[in-house]
Amino acid sequence: MNAEKLSHRLEAVANNIPEGTRLADIGSDHAYLPCNVVKKGTVSMAIAGEVAEGPFQSALEQVREESLIDKISVRKGDGLEVIQPGEVDCVTIAGMGGTLISTILEQGKSKLEGVSRLVLQPNVGSFAVRKWLIGNGWELIKEEILEEDRKIYEILVAEKGEPMKPYQHINFENGILFGPFLLKEKPEVFKEKWNAEKRNWERILKQLDEAVQNEDTESKRQELKTKLKMAEEALR
Repeated sequence: MNAEKLSHRLEAVANNIPEGTRLADIGSDHAYLPCNVVKKGTVSMAIAGEVAEGPFQSALEQVREESLIDKISVRKGDGLEVIQPGEVDCVTIAGMGGTLISTILEQGKSKLEGVSRLVLQPNVGSFAVRKWLIGNGWELIKEEILEEDRKIYEILVAEKGEPMKPYQHINFENGILFGPFLLKEKPEVFKEKWNAEKRNWERILKQLDEAVQNEDTESKRQELKTKLKMAEEALR
């Protein structure tokens, strides 16, 4: 992977960045994504944000190598603190857990003034991102799921709007866990992911059935049974 040829996962993120926008890529690593979309002319300018010194230096070096220092600002800082309100129109956060993405958005939500689109790619825990979007006035407008290098990724695209709109005609809890759009479309990768999760939950449930029973194990058993029932419904 490089700035010319993104991974399948980052290409899908890039495809959801609106043309002509100003981009902030949070947790940019080597800044491949901002370099790619700036070179293609998709965005007019970009900010590549990194909290750690190593990735920050890698991003800076990449931007210099691509001769894009006048169009991409590489900044070191925690999450959204690298941008100012009204500075960008689109924010991408990719390659992190859903809980961490939600924390970044929550801690930096004052910086989202003027941002019209979020493109978020949680590696795990996408339900946490969906919950944050609902609680903060963001409407999920699109979801994608894909497999790359034997790992499955979800991409969530949101804009300011009606947060509950995608959940109107489905079971809300199922929508949060599985994704309202993915639940309707049920592509093969979706089925693959949740069949694997289902097998894992069944394995853990069997272990709990064989363990010493107490209040804690019973609570976990009930939680797993609920999840298994939800997964069976989702996979029908």
